[in-house]
Amino acid sequence: MAAYAICVRDGQLLLSRSPALDGGPPEWVLPGGGMEHGEDPYDTVVREVAEETGYRIEVAGLLGVDSSRRVFPRRVGRAVDHHGVRLVYEGRVTGGELRYEIGGSTDMAAWHDLDAVPALNRVPMVETGLRLWRERPAAGHLEPAERSAPERPAAGHLAPPPVEPPPGQLPYPER
Repeated sequence: MAAYAICVRDGQLLLSRSPALDGGPPEWVLPGGGMEHGEDPYDTVVREVAEETGYRIEVAGLLGVDSSRRVFPRRVGRAVDHHGVRLVYEGRVTGGELRYEIGGSTDMAAWHDLDAVPALNRVPMVETGLRLWRERPAAGHLEPAERSAPERPAAGHLAPPPVEPPPGQLPYPER
């Protein structure tokens, strides 16, 4: 479970940059991240934006929910069936100063012209968040055929590529 913010100001989108630990190029991501155990997602997005960008935000509303399911192989044992649920909020900067995160999952934060975002090396969740912000679907949901490409882990959050389990084998233990 994770919470992310779409912060748009003067035609620019606030993004954080995730460094590539594998030597690949860094990727731009929405400011946000995983919930702490027992934490409310509203508090998560406020905390994560402050950690990654230095800004304090006011949550203006819930734009939607994005869900993804992927199966990851394991070196030993059965594959891991991962289900990610991401809440996307609209945020308004109310204070703080832009700064870079030290010792965290991102190494930079910056404002980008909305027109320039498609040319950035970014994770698919950026496009999903922007579509939720632009389209504001009443149910807060994009149809699966309309969603961005499946989410790949941001650099620094490396995971093996997804695989489908062999025919007839469940990717998780039966209960």
